Order: sequence, then structure tokens, then C-alpha cells
Amino acid sequence: MKNIGPPVYSQIALDIAVRIARGDLKENTKISGRSKMASEYNVSPETIRRSFQLLQDMKIIEVLQSSGAIIKSRDNALKYIERNNIGNDFRNLKRELNALLKERSNMDKRINEIVSQIIDYSERFRNIKPLYTLEFEIPENSSILKKSITETKFWQNTGATIVAIKRSDDIILSPGPYFVFEPHDIIVVTGDMGISQRIQDLIKNID
Repeated sequence: MKNIGPPVYSQIALDIAVRIARGDLKENTKISGRSKMASEYNVSPETIRRSFQLLQDMKIIEVLQSSGAIIKSRDNALKYIERNNIGNDFRNLKRELNALLKERSNMDKRINEIVSQIIDYSERFRNIKPLYTLEFEIPENSSILKKSITETKFWQNTGATIVAIKRSDDIILSPGPYFVFEPHDIIVVTGDMGISQRIQDLIKNID
């Protein structure tokens, strides 16, 4: 449900009381007439009349028959402000502000933590070489034909990891160490940029 604030005339009366309490408007001095005050607050003269009446009821001002009003009591203005919980509103705003500042501090702290983690990851992985996935077809007279992966010492000689073997229409994923190479097998490997030449040297034709 939407909160409905105090009526406009009441807000204006409170504002005038604050001005009196602050000393902007002095005791025993005259306040401008309704028309001028209406123009100042951008409201109707009737709204100002009701504001004046409220302040007069609180013995803060005395409305003149001719025009305007006389300020009678700064003390009553202070009591009126206190009764309207201005102090409580101020304290509530301070509490809310402190809570927001604390929340912002926590957010700033978390942002700094995340930035530090990103920098840390960047430093740790900066020198890691990127991996490549390549394919090589075994020629008919290759030196590794009829040999197993273990026998060829494939990883030791090339630094490449065999991901799969394509044989005709079949794909053999993660072949074991005893897998035997056949002509036209396509080896799918992953490794650093230097693996290409090393694999070609390993699977080249027998002279």
C-alpha cells in the first residue's frame, strides 16, 4: 500500500515552524500575507490560511485580521517540531545512511577481492602454453604400423596426447596403451605447437 504523507498545509506549517526555530523568522515580527506566501510555496491562499490556522492553534503565531501574521513564540515552534518527530526522522535517516555506507564498503571490499583473484589467475596462467588439437593420417609404409601406442612411445617421442583414432567410419575415443596402429588411421592429438613436426617424424614412411 502506498504511504500517504501529511497534507500540504501541514507540511508548510512545519516548514514555517522550522524557520522560526532556526531564527530565520524572529519573534514579534510579521510574516507576509497569504497571497505572498502562497506564491512562495506555490500553493493556493486557502492552503496558506490553513497553515496559519494550524500554527495559531499551536500558539506559534497570531493571525492578523488585516494581513499576514505575527510570530509569537519560538519555544512553541520548537515543541511543534519535536511533536512532529523531526528528530526521529533525522536519526532514522542517519541510520539508513550508515547502513548504506556499510553496504557500499562491503561491496567495494568484495570488488577488490574479485579483482585480486583475477590478477592472481592471470599471473598464474600467463606462462602456460596453449594447447592445439591436430589430426595426422598414418601412411601405408609408416614406421609405427602394427605397433601399439606403448611400443611407439608415442607421448615420450612427441609430447602429444592421443585423444581419439578415426578408423574408416569409426571413432575410437581415448584408445588404450595397447591400441595397434593400422594404415590410414587418423590420429587426433592435443599438445603444444611443436607436436606437429615431432609426430610427422614419428609416423613417416620407412625408406
